[in-house]
Amino acid sequence: MLLREGNRLTLLETGAAYFPALEAAIAGARHEVYLETYIFADDAAGRRIARALAEAAAQGVRAHVLVDGMTVKRYSGALLERLLAAGVSLGIYRPDISPFDLRRVRLRRLHRKLAVVDGRVAFVGGINVIDDLHTPGHRPPRYDFAVRVEGPLVADIRAEADRLWRLVALSNFRQWRAAPPPPVAPQPAGFQRAGFLVRDNFRHRSDIEDAYLDAIANANEEIVIASAYFFPGVAFRRALTAAARRGVRVVILLQKRVEYALLHYASRALYGQLLDGGVQLHEYETSFLHAKVAVVDGSWATVGSSNIDPLSLFLSREANVVIEDRRFAQTLRERLVERIAAGAVPVSRPRWRRKPLRMRVRIWIAYGVVRLLVGWFGYASRQFGDV
Repeated sequence: MLLREGNRLTLLETGAAYFPALEAAIAGARHEVYLETYIFADDAAGRRIARALAEAAAQGVRAHVLVDGMTVKRYSGALLERLLAAGVSLGIYRPDISPFDLRRVRLRRLHRKLAVVDGRVAFVGGINVIDDLHTPGHRPPRYDFAVRVEGPLVADIRAEADRLWRLVALSNFRQWRAAPPPPVAPQPAGFQRAGFLVRDNFRHRSDIEDAYLDAIANANEEIVIASAYFFPGVAFRRALTAAARRGVRVVILLQKRVEYALLHYASRALYGQLLDGGVQLHEYETSFLHAKVAVVDGSWATVGSSNIDPLSLFLSREANVVIEDRRFAQTLRERLVERIAAGAVPVSRPRWRRKPLRMRVRIWIAYGVVRLLVGWFGYASRQFGDV
């Protein structure tokens, strides 16, 4: 992983901080905008960002929007057509096909959420272009993070966004031309050291997982992870329990509310092993947890789109920023600790061992189905092992 010096990174918590920052950056665009998102919803947040993109395009800005094909019909409505009419270039990553198609390629989704404006400012995180309160009865807002990036790292993010845009254009037999480079290369904007990681199915199949495993292996004091969907392979679980055995405080914040039942219950099959290994588990119950972040020893942090589950680690396109800066890491840690204290419940070993039989049945059925699906889609059993 290549770490760049001289960056300024700003942590953005939930859409309340992210959308105004993204909107302002697009409003200030003079040359180009790249926006990638899994969901671009036709709701208040989506229309707000769409309006900014349309206004930028009207001023001659080359605006590129890339959306995952599996979510378009469900969330986007006529919003994307309005973007096209306004002069925004639109790409659909792997348009969804029949729900009965069980080929592995169908699950290779564009899950990353990033934006780059004029090659001078970028955003990377887990926040889709959808209102935090989109889900009916969803109070308070969905809990998630993004990071605003200025400095030399922006060039790496812009290069990846442009590369994928051209790849999607070619795969859909559309004409493309290489976008000219930004007029000014990003200059140092601060004093933070950071790197940009992607997960794809070519050269970067395990970069994000490897960064996690390296940080966990080198931890001396504390590991704090928040992951909306958590179903790690055996290597990841062993790394966490090995860290706990050598005296590292390992804290994982997971989602208590049921959003996707199969993965929700399957992930609980791993609780016993983690708790027996000394890992502290907390379930966030205040709202839906959508964060994918971590802090190690108060000096290493990552913010991005990658969950710790098979879809993120072995199938989807993901993007994370890794930051080696104590001030940033401490800020993220403080936010997580506050949320754990105010909105989460600890999972104790005795109570977990006494869970009702009906819960045990749900867990083991879900776990068996997920293991079967993992095998069906062609992933080695060594990645997941036995509980």
